[in-house]
Amino acid sequence: MSADLPLGVLPAHVDIYDTTLRDGSQQEGLSLTVDDKLRVARQLDSLGVAYIEGGWPGANPKDEEFFKRAPLELKLSTAELVAFGSTRRPSGKAEDDVVLKALVAAGTETVCIVAKSWDYHVKEALRTSLEEGVKMVHDSVSYLVAGGQRVFLDAEHFFDGYKANPKYARRILLAAQDAGASSLVLCDTNGGSLPFEVEEIVGSLRGDFSVDLGVHFHNDSGCAVANSLAAVREGATQVQGCVNGYGERTGNADLTSTIPNLTLKMGVDTIPRDRIKVLTSVSRHISEIVNLAPSNQAPYVGHSAFAHKAGLHVSALVRKKDAYEHIDPAEVGNGTRYVVSEMAGRQSVAIKAQELGLELEGDEVKTVLEHLKDLEHKGYHFEAADGSLELLMRKAKGWSQQYFTLESFRVMTDYREGGEAITEATVKLYIGEDRVIATAEGNGPVNALDGALRKALSGHFFELSQMYLTDFRVRVLDSSLGSGAAVRVLLDSTDGSDSWATVGVSPNIIEASWHALVDSIVVGLLKLTGVEASS
Repeated sequence: MSADLPLGVLPAHVDIYDTTLRDGSQQEGLSLTVDDKLRVARQLDSLGVAYIEGGWPGANPKDEEFFKRAPLELKLSTAELVAFGSTRRPSGKAEDDVVLKALVAAGTETVCIVAKSWDYHVKEALRTSLEEGVKMVHDSVSYLVAGGQRVFLDAEHFFDGYKANPKYARRILLAAQDAGASSLVLCDTNGGSLPFEVEEIVGSLRGDFSVDLGVHFHNDSGCAVANSLAAVREGATQVQGCVNGYGERTGNADLTSTIPNLTLKMGVDTIPRDRIKVLTSVSRHISEIVNLAPSNQAPYVGHSAFAHKAGLHVSALVRKKDAYEHIDPAEVGNGTRYVVSEMAGRQSVAIKAQELGLELEGDEVKTVLEHLKDLEHKGYHFEAADGSLELLMRKAKGWSQQYFTLESFRVMTDYREGGEAITEATVKLYIGEDRVIATAEGNGPVNALDGALRKALSGHFFELSQMYLTDFRVRVLDSSLGSGAAVRVLLDSTDGSDSWATVGVSPNIIEASWHALVDSIVVGLLKLTGVEASS
């Protein structure tokens, strides 16, 4: 327990308490169905967290259904499900309180209840006396413990409360401990505390309590992870947070950073050691479930976390892997990536070519580098368009695609009564000696062009039925030129098992889209047919 640790000694183990299903779901734009919550819980269990906070039973029909289905549908191997609630109401009785009854009915072995620990909130939000605030905590914990449940107390606004009235904040913790709480969780609910304040406050509590101390930080000052580490340094043995840092406002402490920092950097056991390598996959899987794009720059698990762009860095990495990587990416299930851009050197280009299965000679590397820098100066962006980069490298080896050649294309949009717009595209191609003309309608020029091009090619390349576009993005490159500015179009495509991105740049958005679309089709044909139609 934290009280047994001497000063300056880290705990050997910290319990990870995930609140994605409750606190995390309060994030703007994040909404989970019951099925989503069950799927997220399975991922968290596979990661190996100690506790999964499932929600607030009785607060809404969704959480009611979750706690009814969870015992039947969740087969947790590592984690324990926790129900969340609050203390009894002011001037009420614990045994009559609806919230506490719902916690008991949820049937979880462990419950977590929130209590006001800032005197300001007791007086202004609860509109009751400080003495009643203490009694609410003691009565509620006693009632739940008497019913056979393990109780964690979330001391809401603890750090602000401690700064304002440390004596009262301590009284709340002591009331919970005396009533039988198993863990006292210090919450930075407004998220404004800084690491040095956390160290001082948590350190001042060391030795005053016979039960474990936990912490729950929000990220409003950008310090939630740092604050969690600081608290552990002072003896906290439970850390609450969310995968990917989800949560209200700026989010909660991001467990995908907290876990590896504690275990890989500080030597504190958190989740089982063999589970840390699935951290990246769990992070991305959960982001898919909650339908929020993952942050590429997230530490440890982000797509760019171990991506190297500068030529000097890449050259050093080839000789020594740890020269520009603070850990081996494989430890968290991620990997090194070499990004090619106008900042690239010869080594970067050569390594990227090898990743794509190509061998470039010295002069070919030089050709690619010169061409790449010229195109990026015009607005191309190859680090986000690996498909177009592959074609650029193939061309440096003398390759040019001969799947088809363009005669012309045309795009027309008809505006009809009622505001309906129909776009039609016609493409004229040569496939070998055959001249092919195809027309298709779409909900926009890119959709129509894609349909027409596919229709023209489908008789010769049936494999294209496996390929489809997944994203289309346009960026104006120089907004000072207004509608005459060049635009960059990025297309993401997939064949179901592999994915790639392509780019086109032009002052004409349709022309830029066409170039990105053609590159996408050509890369797809290379992958799907395995035949390099070339000159």
